[in-house]
Order: sequence, then C-alpha cells, then structure tokens
Amino acid sequence: MAGVPAEEPMPGYMQLLSTAPSVILDAYRNCQDCGISLSVQTLLDHAYLTPTEIILFFLCVVMWTSLRWALTCHLFVPFAQWCRLHPKDVGKMPESAWKLIFYTMSWSYSTYLLFFCNYGFFHNPPSVFYNWKSGMPVPMDVAIAYLVQGSFYGHSIYATIYMDAWRKDSSVMLLHHFITLALIAFSYAFRYHNIGLLVLFLHDINDILLEFTKLNVYFKTRGGKNYVINDILSSLGFLGFGITWFCFRLYWFPLKVLYASFITSLQSVPSIPFYFFFNALLFALLLMNIYWFLFIVQMVLKVLTGHLKGISDVREYEENEDQESVKARRHDSGNRRTGEGNHMQNGIGKKHQ
Repeated sequence: MAGVPAEEPMPGYMQLLSTAPSVILDAYRNCQDCGISLSVQTLLDHAYLTPTEIILFFLCVVMWTSLRWALTCHLFVPFAQWCRLHPKDVGKMPESAWKLIFYTMSWSYSTYLLFFCNYGFFHNPPSVFYNWKSGMPVPMDVAIAYLVQGSFYGHSIYATIYMDAWRKDSSVMLLHHFITLALIAFSYAFRYHNIGLLVLFLHDINDILLEFTKLNVYFKTRGGKNYVINDILSSLGFLGFGITWFCFRLYWFPLKVLYASFITSLQSVPSIPFYFFFNALLFALLLMNIYWFLFIVQMVLKVLTGHLKGISDVREYEENEDQESVKARRHDSGNRRTGEGNHMQNGIGKKHQ
C-alpha cells in the first residue's frame, strides 16, 4: 500500500511472551485515559454496521444453507451412492465435499487479496493498524470477503447442530463457530478488517486439507474393494494438514496476528475500542487451535504405535464408533482364544430369539 512504512521483522515466541504481559498491563492501567474500556458507549461510538449489511448477512446464511441442501440431495449423496461407499460414509461424505468446495474458494480469494492486491499484511503484520480510524470505509473487495465468510459461519452454527454428523469435538466446533462469527462481526464493525483478513487466510488452508483427507478416507473402501490411491492421498493430505496446522495456526498466527493485535496495535493507535475483548477472542481461538493440534498428535501416535493401521477421521472419532470398534476387537480376540465361548454366545442368542 502506498505510504506504508518499511516492513518490521517478525518477532519470535520469546519476544511475544516477554513483551505481551507488560504491554497488556500498561493498557489496563491506562484504559480509562485512552478509551479502550468495554462499555455500551464505546460500542455506540465506534461500531458501524448498517441495516442493509445485516439483512445481506441473513440472506446469505439462508443461501448457503439452501445451496448445501441442494448439492447434498442432488449431487453429493447420489455420487456417493454411485461410488458404492459404505452407508455410514455416504452420510458423512456430503459434509466434507461441501466444506472442501467452500474453503477452497474462500482461501483462494483471501490469498488473492493478500498476495496479488495492495494488501501487504502477511509480510508486514503491524501495517494492519496503519492509518486506522474509527468508522473508516471498508474496501469493497474486503467487504465481500467478510460477507461471504461471516454468513458461512452463521450457516455453520445451524449446520453443526442440524446437518453435520455429531462428533466428539462438535461442542468445541460449535464454540469455535460462535467465536469466529463474533470475531468477524466485531472486526468488521470496528474496522479491524485488515487483521481479520489475515486471520481468515491463516485458518482456511487447514480446512481444505482436512476435508480433502477425510474424503479420501471415505473413498478408500468402495464397492467392497480397497483403493490404494485414496489411501496414499489420505496419508499425504494428513501430513500436509499437520504441517500447515503448526505453521499457519501455531507459528504464524501468534507471531503475526497476536503480536500485531496485542502489541504493535497500541503503538500505531493509542486509543483502540474493545482492545481487551477483541484480543480475548483471538487468544481463545489460539487455545482451540492448540486443543485440536493435540488430536493430530494423538492420531500420529496411534498410527506409529500400531493402534491404527492407517488414517481414519482426522478431526476426531465418533465416540460410539470408537467404543464399538474396541468392543468388536475384544470380542474377536475372545472368540479366537476359545471356541467354547463362541458356542455359548450363539446359544444365548438363540434363546433371546
């Protein structure tokens, strides 16, 4: 962007951890003087969200929900059945196919804005607050990205409850959608759209690789046959998923986004509305990223120790399926140890019939 100062070097973890506490403490002590306290008056003075934008948001939520329903009924499910997927995978495949299409589109657009337009926020994160003013206009291309992403997460809250397969981390995923939607809405209303664009870019690529991996897991076995190509693609996808998760969400996100939001923001704009609230949401997002990274490490350890023969559902397991799988293995092991136990079980089964 024209007139933007030279790029500032990206800090390290130690610089972030050593600097952030003192900066936050100073901001808290001076909150009454610099106007960054959380209050209704601050909300009324600095939030800019028109009725037209709110109406467009809800219309797009309905649009995403309707589009997903139509694609699921008329494309995804018929295709999964034509490929002769396992019945349980026929129910899961549409969710991953839908998300893969959306996140590929959204990440491609944010990549275009950050690397092919005049937005140098990735290479110079402190610039997200250069020339910031309350109520400043949002560029149309960034406003489109916000409308698309915000309405999609509004749809995702509904979809997680009523459309997606319920998994053991679905409650955390639901919390993630609420926090993400709050971040999108507040960052747009308070004109923190520059840093919001950077946050979206750093998160969407992992969802692309996640859904790509899950689709290949579902397609590994179809029509009663195992397909090696899908097994290889699922392993490569999972490897890329784990690497990009660490690089984008656990390395670049804290060192680019959190450092700019917590520290350099106050150097550029001494008076930042909702400083603590907005940064608390970003920090909560980091904690959830760490939480899900533990799932990734857990799966890697299970594969390496032989508890899993290959990549399964990379986001999480369904609790019921996992428990049933354990029970089935114990049952088969018991049958192999003694034929008499198998005979007794068959006899009990006949009595119940």
